[in-house]
Amino acid sequence: MRAEAGVPQTSGVTPPAALSAVADRVSARLEGILAHETERWSALDPDLAAPIGALSRLALVGGKRIRAALCHWSFVGAGGDPDDPGMLDAAAAFELLQVFALIHDDVMDGSATRRGTPTIHTKFAEVHETAGWRGDPRHFGEGVAILAGDVAHVYADRLMTGAPAEALEIWHELRIEVNIGQYLDLAGTVRGNTDLATARRISRYKSGKYTIERPLHLGAALHHRLAELRPGLDAYGVPLGEAFQLRDDLLGVFGEAELTGKPVGEDLREGKPTPLLAVATERATPAQLEVLRRVGSPHLDAADIALIQEVVTATGAKAASEDTIRELTGRAAESLDGAPLTAEAIDAMCHLAAYVGSRDS
Repeated sequence: MRAEAGVPQTSGVTPPAALSAVADRVSARLEGILAHETERWSALDPDLAAPIGALSRLALVGGKRIRAALCHWSFVGAGGDPDDPGMLDAAAAFELLQVFALIHDDVMDGSATRRGTPTIHTKFAEVHETAGWRGDPRHFGEGVAILAGDVAHVYADRLMTGAPAEALEIWHELRIEVNIGQYLDLAGTVRGNTDLATARRISRYKSGKYTIERPLHLGAALHHRLAELRPGLDAYGVPLGEAFQLRDDLLGVFGEAELTGKPVGEDLREGKPTPLLAVATERATPAQLEVLRRVGSPHLDAADIALIQEVVTATGAKAASEDTIRELTGRAAESLDGAPLTAEAIDAMCHLAAYVGSRDS
């Protein structure tokens, strides 16, 4: 299909073929790596099966593989062989880096669930408590989770061994950006920042660049065409990265736990500084502001969350966010018209733009 046709209608539940085909290959690669690692370290000490097994389950269960797919289609769009093993390893590296980020993010946020199951730090705190071991269960659980995340990070780096120098430079930069974005998120949360400019900057560095822009850059760099293709990739990736985070923000407030794998309203309890809440705050009446001031309390119950959801809707912030997502995903798809990429990649990236904007998990 041609880019000027606009963003195709894609279910927010069913991933497009452009995503699922890549996801299956990446999952198989990850399964092989992690099975081998579990076997070799368990042979050294049976106790090591538990943390590596927990890491493996998080990597293999759930996860949309959006980063892997964008890396793949950028590489293919640049003229690369879709069966290139170096590209597959880079795609798998993104997924392991994401596991690292999720594990550490859960520790920093004190999250109890991830992808519908207990977070790693929660699980190992329970193991400690059940066994009656010495020390603080929470401290043990967080320590295990940090180490498991670090191991995932090392596995990701190892998969990038042998990549072109330009691709490695992108890889190093994106890893720094992930951590910089995480700090901005932490600082914004504790300060209660609600201004739109700050919220958008946090969103871009914590998620947009890492999830959309950098996978595109890395894919092109793997085929030595980044300098040539970067302007067009940015025209697609920058708006789509913002749309991705706006959808995440909506899911954090209105998403269904059965689909997101996290409790309803968890972002509200954590007080995440999002553009959605910034717009709601700007538009709120004094009475509505009193409700929004509850955001960030860990003691919000279902009634509190429902009231905050009502205010976000009544201020028009929810509708404005949906409108912006449609505009951004449309702009991303339109940017592909005439792009110097293969026709197959253009078609795939149009469908991926639709999925990013409409997903429900």
